[in-house]
Amino acid sequence: MAIEILMPALSPTMEEGTLAKWLVKEGDTVNSGDLIAEIETDKATMEFEAVDEGIMGKILVAEGTEGVKVNTPICIIGEEGEDMSAASAAPAPAAAVPAEAPAVAATPAAPTPAPAAPAASDGSRLFATPLARRIAADKGLDLATIKGSGPHGRIVKSDVENATAQPAAATAASAAPAAKGGALASGPSTDQVLKMYDGRDFEEVSLNGMRKTVAARLTEAKQSVPHFYLRRDIELDALLKFRSQLNKTLEPRGVKLSVNDFIIKACALALQEVPEANAVWAGDRTLKFSASDVAVAVAVEGGLFTPVLQDAETKSLSALSAQMKDLAGRARDGKLAPHEYVGGSFAISNLGMFGIDNFDAIINPPHGAILAVGAGTKKPVVGEDGEVKVATVMSTTLSVDHRVIDGALGANLLNAIKANLENPMGMLA
Repeated sequence: MAIEILMPALSPTMEEGTLAKWLVKEGDTVNSGDLIAEIETDKATMEFEAVDEGIMGKILVAEGTEGVKVNTPICIIGEEGEDMSAASAAPAPAAAVPAEAPAVAATPAAPTPAPAAPAASDGSRLFATPLARRIAADKGLDLATIKGSGPHGRIVKSDVENATAQPAAATAASAAPAAKGGALASGPSTDQVLKMYDGRDFEEVSLNGMRKTVAARLTEAKQSVPHFYLRRDIELDALLKFRSQLNKTLEPRGVKLSVNDFIIKACALALQEVPEANAVWAGDRTLKFSASDVAVAVAVEGGLFTPVLQDAETKSLSALSAQMKDLAGRARDGKLAPHEYVGGSFAISNLGMFGIDNFDAIINPPHGAILAVGAGTKKPVVGEDGEVKVATVMSTTLSVDHRVIDGALGANLLNAIKANLENPMGMLA
């Protein structure tokens, strides 16, 4: 039986992707677990594994095709010798196919459509292979009751074959349509803007998937999240001296701690000291966490990643440093897996290394807060004894979601971060 392979959702937020490269060609034998394609999401290029076996009968979406919606048929796998000339599927819109890519010819006969992707009782989408969905429909199974054993929990053939038949829930007949996440903010149309600059020289730069996602989600965040801002100056002289001593000690091990490593640790510990602030907004409730999962913004070509350091409060400075270097390096190479940049309750955006004194960062939903970190600069300060001295001062701004964290709670969190950074030895206790 010919099986349609659909464009997979390779991350929780993926709605469309680019079919970057086919790793097999028509006529090749495909086994379950074989890598068959490379797919670019809004964040990274990932390899796609086959969960069914057979012969690659027909490729429906050409290499380089952009804007392929999740659950769009991309190829057909069948049995050896099977005639798949009657099997076809609508490829991505013609406008999204590169000019050099050959068009896929449509055939008069169309296959019986596979059952729509099922939905769980909470409205989230379930993932199942087309063959698994067909078998479930034939047996009257409700896929929402079946635990998937395939990659990322996908329901495969063996899962439904071993399941006990039961009436399928009416609500699982079709999946709710995905929200259009790629829409940008309202404002002047493209034509209106082009008319403004008629006669001027300019270059049009197309938005890649990452930039579209950043534009859409941060616009939504700024419009829908009730931000408020708290600011503190933090003296760094004690930290810089302590860091220098530690780096001399760690030099034989090839470890060099950065100021950012201390900031990550200070924020993780502060979330433990002010646990009510270690929370995210979840629509009609908040989720409060026991562990400090801290996201750190990393600039990459065309956008940014926010890899997450889980359980950061339990890790040593050297462990955080090594993990952060690894995550940042793979982020810049586009090699992060979705679980490495999804989640967290709190984020850090540090532009101090670019010489920025201070700025306000936009919260990345559903996080409760984000800390914007500026450069450490020499400034005159008044000491406790009234004496004026010169100190290295770093400006920080905590952007807070008022639905999750109130003013006094946010102030306590920022004060805890400041105390940790100004007394760095205490972070090792």
